[in-house]
Amino acid sequence: MPRKDFKNSKKNDRPVKSVKSAQKQQKQFKEFNVPVKAGAEYIVNISSLGSSGEGVGRVSDFTVFVNGALPGEEVKAKITEVKKTYAIGKLMEVVKASPERIKPACPIYAECGGCQLQHISYEGQMQVKRQQVKDAMERIGHQKDLTVLPVLGAENPWHYRNKVAFPVGKEKGKTIIGCFAQGTHKIIDASNCLIQDELNNDAINAVKEIIDKLGIPAYNEDTHTGVMRHVVARTGMKGQLMVVLVTATQELKRKKEIIKMLRSRLPQMVSLQQNIQTYRNNVILGRETKLLWGRPTIKAKLGKFAFNVSARSFFQVNTRQAEVFYDTALEYAQLTGKETVIDAYCGTGTISLYLAQKARKVYGVEIVSPAIKDAEKNARENNVRNAEFIVGDCTKVMPRLYKQGVRPDVVVVDPPRAGCTEAVLQTFASMQPKRIVYVSCNPATLARDIEIMAKLGYKAKKVQPVDMFSHSSHVESVALINRVEKG
Repeated sequence: MPRKDFKNSKKNDRPVKSVKSAQKQQKQFKEFNVPVKAGAEYIVNISSLGSSGEGVGRVSDFTVFVNGALPGEEVKAKITEVKKTYAIGKLMEVVKASPERIKPACPIYAECGGCQLQHISYEGQMQVKRQQVKDAMERIGHQKDLTVLPVLGAENPWHYRNKVAFPVGKEKGKTIIGCFAQGTHKIIDASNCLIQDELNNDAINAVKEIIDKLGIPAYNEDTHTGVMRHVVARTGMKGQLMVVLVTATQELKRKKEIIKMLRSRLPQMVSLQQNIQTYRNNVILGRETKLLWGRPTIKAKLGKFAFNVSARSFFQVNTRQAEVFYDTALEYAQLTGKETVIDAYCGTGTISLYLAQKARKVYGVEIVSPAIKDAEKNARENNVRNAEFIVGDCTKVMPRLYKQGVRPDVVVVDPPRAGCTEAVLQTFASMQPKRIVYVSCNPATLARDIEIMAKLGYKAKKVQPVDMFSHSSHVESVALINRVEKG
């Protein structure tokens, strides 16, 4: 999954702020013996994209990162930061443009931190995302002959996000709601986000007008004052809409008026909630949620399965591509109806239910207790009876299952961005499944873990990238890893 809430660094836009900092950069230039210096401009030939969508090029065989530059381009960049092994440059001019360069569709793209790749065609995005996965497999995983398939792109790469979580602020006396500018906490007002479901945009605009009209103060993170911190909106089946008002206070003044006005403005809204986040940090949602009006959950669908989604539930934000993603995982599992499957890091059981369609038995393992309760509820409500969910650490639960006689034919793993620990991978190998299906949101940690699995007797056969977050730099992948038969 992508970096949380689009907080993407844009250090290369930082100017040299003072004579003192410039002198420090010059000192580093001499100490590091590098071929570039801060404040100077250079022609940089861009060869690839970095993990955050920045162009990666070289000056005299020295690496320079340039945000906004594309592979195959020749650009003029002003060096803003010099390190021992690389430098960061600000794009000043595109000398030779890539044929894939296009004008971004979003009018606030240059300021907003939500997307990183709108300046490249969608076909170009698929090419660079595939290359990102291939590069990780070769450079980090040392897998020279591993097949990385073309990216499975979206039919429509716009308006795909079923969830929005935007901060609230004030500018010139008016309420603003939108994304943070890259690398800052400056809010960029976003009234029509092109990657959000239209209902989410409607919800954001309605809340903005109403809290402005009623004089509900926006939260100020510097002074820790004010009321409204974030607005979260989620869309589900049949146009159901949930709106969550995240406040820095226990009480929400003029609550009845807010409810009445939002119900009038948003006829599709079936759930209105208040989440209380009183802590002085960057976490969006607090621990307490109050139902103001309507239902506590909305229904969301993946394939033939329906899921209850609450204000704090995790659910894939791109429903259409999540189905593609899970169908790929199911295909790689190669189930015939006779297999036992362990779904490690099962979360709320979405992949487990998919696997249960064609497996004899599925065991879902997850360390987060509330997620397991949701998984059990989802299984009951979808009439899935061959899935069992267990709370606990994989390294402890799986050996216990093995002692009880459970012999998994397939292990499916969907870890967080940090990937699996070596202990977890050793646990998988010790149970000797025929294959492991690794679902990943980070090519770098996937590649690292594939190399570890190779030492444990498992060889990756192929990797299928899937575009879950169009116009962002993130790419998801599914890898098929088979046990190497001895003799």
